[in-house]
Amino acid sequence: MPTPLLSRRARPLTGTLRIPGDKSISHRSLIFGGLSVGETTIEGLLEGEDILATASAMRAFGCEVERGKDGRWHVHGRGVSGLDEPADVIDCGNAGTGARLLMGVAAQQPMTTIFTGDGSLRRRPMGRVMTPLSQMGVRFATREGGRLPGAVIGPETLIPIEYTLPMASAQVKSAILLAGLGAAGHITVIEPKPTRDHTETMLRHFGADVRVEDMPGGGRRITLVGQPELTGRKVVVPADPSSAAFPAVAALLVEGSEITLPGVGTNPLRFGLFETLIEMGADITLTNRRTEAGEPVADLIVRHGPLKGIDVPPERAPTMIDEYPILAVAASVAEGTTVMRGLEELRVKESDRLGAMAKGLTACGVRVDVDGDDLTVRGAGNGVAGRTTIPVDLDHRIAMSFLVLGMVSEEFVAIDDAAAIATSFPGFADLMNGAGAAIAPATDVAA
Repeated sequence: MPTPLLSRRARPLTGTLRIPGDKSISHRSLIFGGLSVGETTIEGLLEGEDILATASAMRAFGCEVERGKDGRWHVHGRGVSGLDEPADVIDCGNAGTGARLLMGVAAQQPMTTIFTGDGSLRRRPMGRVMTPLSQMGVRFATREGGRLPGAVIGPETLIPIEYTLPMASAQVKSAILLAGLGAAGHITVIEPKPTRDHTETMLRHFGADVRVEDMPGGGRRITLVGQPELTGRKVVVPADPSSAAFPAVAALLVEGSEITLPGVGTNPLRFGLFETLIEMGADITLTNRRTEAGEPVADLIVRHGPLKGIDVPPERAPTMIDEYPILAVAASVAEGTTVMRGLEELRVKESDRLGAMAKGLTACGVRVDVDGDDLTVRGAGNGVAGRTTIPVDLDHRIAMSFLVLGMVSEEFVAIDDAAAIATSFPGFADLMNGAGAAIAPATDVAA
């Protein structure tokens, strides 16, 4: 059953808020642990539904994946190309990242793996992954348009390829590199713009030979030497910057707020939102900078302060593609106009996020324009009206974004279903309420 929530104007947000582990790194730590020889120990794993689906998938491939009583996860891997053929369909739930990465894993050896997901994931196209993997000799049987449920049929011998991504996508890049682990030779991916590089970083951490070259025009050439022997490692998962974005923006917008977000990943290919917020005038301080398992980490101190509208260039999109919904909320309360350019990727996420944000903000009384793949938000200061219910279409980031907007609206903002939030940020409402928010079941609060 749907679980509607309602958010009202918040008290000043205060305290230290511990954000769940990075979703992208959590997926990869389970996968690379399963493809390694020996034991991998993971601290700080995100225990959301998306990640638990990936853990279940790796068990289906024959790996031992268990959570210890101390909260650490232990993976005993099968090695590259040492996986079992799953005996049943692998259900990836809502996890687009998990599905696309696992398709690369399934392609490594001659076996058939069938994938499915929830209603949202079954609407999302997989063709961008299928095209390069087909060039490697992998066969597919899917619904029309490359949609799940579908089967991945690995070849007897994988063909090493050099593939230029038609558009920047860390998921497609990672699927190719994961499949390429099973190929003899060099596998090269050329990306037109740098995308999040957690796969390359983790491949090196587990012992693979990965070479990255910067190219003229800002692109990158990534080359993997296939058929390495990966060895189990310790992984410390930083707090997810995409999840940290929600309490951070809330603290920036709610008058009198000051919060600390410890151990947040600050990988520059994931930190575009915070760079953008600082350009808008945000009071964000990074302290205790450090490196954990190859990933840069810092504690963030976020204080309330006025924001101003800016023009966000399209080349920044790969570093913050998941954060545009919450940036649009920040822009709604900023002074002046914010233009976000080059958002075509938002149309094929868990929902059409570009359309959903434009429609939802309009319903809240914000002036919004969509011109092609550009979103323009005309800031209303603290004058967002609210008093509406937003359909979130199983999209966790749309859901959390509008709950944050309700914290600074004149009247409530409700969402029709909060269930999807658990895919990336279990306990979001409780964490925010503990800091001063006023989020409650919609049926329990008089509108």
